Amino acid sequence: MEMNTLNNNNNNQSDSSSSPSSPQRKRVMNPLDPEEFRKQGHMIIDFLADYYTKVSNFPVRSQVEPDYLGKHLPPSAPFFPEPIQSILEDVQEHIIPGITHWMSPNYYAFFPSSGSVAGFMGEMLSAGLNVVGFNWISSPAATELETIVMDWLGEALKLPQQFLYKGSNNNNGGGVLLGTTCEAVLCTLVAARDKKLSQIGRDNIGKLVVYGSDQTHSSFGKAAQIAGIQNVRAIKTKRSNSFTLTADSLLSTIRSDVKNGLIPIYLCATVGTTATASIDPIMELCDVAKEYGIWVHVDAAYAGSACICPEFRSCIDGVEGANSFSFNAHKWFLTNLACCCLWVNDHNALTKSLSTNPEFLRNKASESKQVIDYKDWQIALSRKFNALKLWLVLRSYGVENLRNFLRSHVNMAKTFEGLVKLDKRFEIFVPRKFSLVCFRVSSSTIISRSSNNNNNNNHNGDYYGKLVNDDDDYLVNEFNRKLLESINNSGKVYMSHGEVEGAFVIRFAIGATLTEEHHVIMAWKLIQEHADSLLASY
Repeated sequence: MEMNTLNNNNNNQSDSSSSPSSPQRKRVMNPLDPEEFRKQGHMIIDFLADYYTKVSNFPVRSQVEPDYLGKHLPPSAPFFPEPIQSILEDVQEHIIPGITHWMSPNYYAFFPSSGSVAGFMGEMLSAGLNVVGFNWISSPAATELETIVMDWLGEALKLPQQFLYKGSNNNNGGGVLLGTTCEAVLCTLVAARDKKLSQIGRDNIGKLVVYGSDQTHSSFGKAAQIAGIQNVRAIKTKRSNSFTLTADSLLSTIRSDVKNGLIPIYLCATVGTTATASIDPIMELCDVAKEYGIWVHVDAAYAGSACICPEFRSCIDGVEGANSFSFNAHKWFLTNLACCCLWVNDHNALTKSLSTNPEFLRNKASESKQVIDYKDWQIALSRKFNALKLWLVLRSYGVENLRNFLRSHVNMAKTFEGLVKLDKRFEIFVPRKFSLVCFRVSSSTIISRSSNNNNNNNHNGDYYGKLVNDDDDYLVNEFNRKLLESINNSGKVYMSHGEVEGAFVIRFAIGATLTEEHHVIMAWKLIQEHADSLLASY
């Protein structure tokens, strides 16, 4: 397909005016020609539809070497326009091989980044309308749809009334759509910081202390660093408590800090930690925090989606005692990246820290205090029309279908967990939670195999005997690390790892939109094959 408008512009570059003394006249391209948009739009949709059809055939984790792309693309930008066909050919030939395919049904790493027809169409609508909804007057529909959608979703999660617009006293609660949990943690941490500093003076910032566990996401420490808070507590968790942050350990840490003259201000509790999907006891932690006036943020980035299901709602029991709650709709809620949902019980704490009112943004609607200006709920000024995307997902699928979609992944995880338990060489390291299974080849399997090899290997017997006796954990971790890398190098599936109490565990996170049970069974057979091969050579 010819890019007529652009090519016409190119062809006219040599045209001269009727008079040699007149300046040369050139036609200016129209980069938003409706007909060209329609043609190229169809081509992109067809390209993506074909991609989804064959995505399972690609190596899940990209197999390219560093700096591969520079060897295939020109060193500088083209001076003249190129047709979309050529660009898409390069995407297919050079970009696709360099992608790790998060949309593959064989993707089980990290946590999912799920997508859907509705999520994509909402993103396309948002991008096409190109709304910059920093305040109400810049696009009233963008703001008002966001308040409506956040209440819809809050009700589906059965969040307490104080987190909803229509249910909060004095209209102090409400929700906002951000990009990621990193933003949600930073915004709420800054609000908690400034609230405390307004009481004790800004020169006391060095005394502030914030709390999480050693399983809390790394974005927490990064947010504290950005906010200028030096005292960050990563409280140790134990396997015996399923790696949750206990109220007793929090309380003892707080008491020690207070005794040393520090001032507790913020707790980040997690529902669905990254390594093992552990669930912190929200109610008990909130009771401790309340005694010290600590802001509690509940990070449910991954597992929050599942809480629309009645059988998982108890995972956030006690959230009524928290100040804020967030989850990523782009992880496991079919809402294409990026879309983080944050609710607060008092948005004034956010706006006092994050508001800006330059002259060029002043308007009667904002000054009337009858509208919401979401620029004051976030770090950046500009913002996408993300509510449109989430609105399409909720309307296109409905709460019941979304629940069944989430349950299907949980059931697949139960199937995988059962298969692991049937093979006595493996162990489930922590009980399965939601759709995440953490497993490994057991220490008994590896050590017994090593011991047998030692008896048959006179050259290396002394070395391996010392290793087995002195550093079993290292041996077990290295074997599972090699097993994971061997599996991922095959390109047939992609998994990631976690490390808890010094133990290396393999994470099998089900959540990709296209994953079905036969993919899970195939993945388990592949794991067994690679384990067979590695154990045989041990």
